Amino acid sequence: MTKETASNGAGRSALLPSLKTEVQKSGCISSEIMAGAAKQAGLPLNEVYGVTTFYSYLPTEPAGKNVIKVCKCVPCSLKDVPEVVAGIRKAIGVTPGQTTMDGKFSLEMVNCIGACDQAPAMMINDTLYGNLTPAKIAEILRSY
Repeated sequence: MTKETASNGAGRSALLPSLKTEVQKSGCISSEIMAGAAKQAGLPLNEVYGVTTFYSYLPTEPAGKNVIKVCKCVPCSLKDVPEVVAGIRKAIGVTPGQTTMDGKFSLEMVNCIGACDQAPAMMINDTLYGNLTPAKIAEILRSY
């Protein structure tokens, strides 16, 4: 990439798609990957780091095989998100930000997942689950 391309924003516009591709390939964005992306895009490393850490779907650490994302926005919070998290914790034994010892599950708290009408809601990988109850959570997790 030339300095001209980087200065006119082409490097910046290609950054997010390239980071998303890297997550699909490697599972996370390491510091080495960030450095390479910064060089390729002609951007400072701190800018690439800022983009990477802003988006919850660009993990900087390896995650479990199944990533559970629990919505923490207002509609879900008003519908007992703490009970949802407690149900998940009881079922798999981890708290938000952790991965099970067997690498099967990671648990994350995220902002809106677009299911306010189904609050409380969570996603496991790309599958949405709404109107959660502790019993429903246990059943869902057993299926994985």
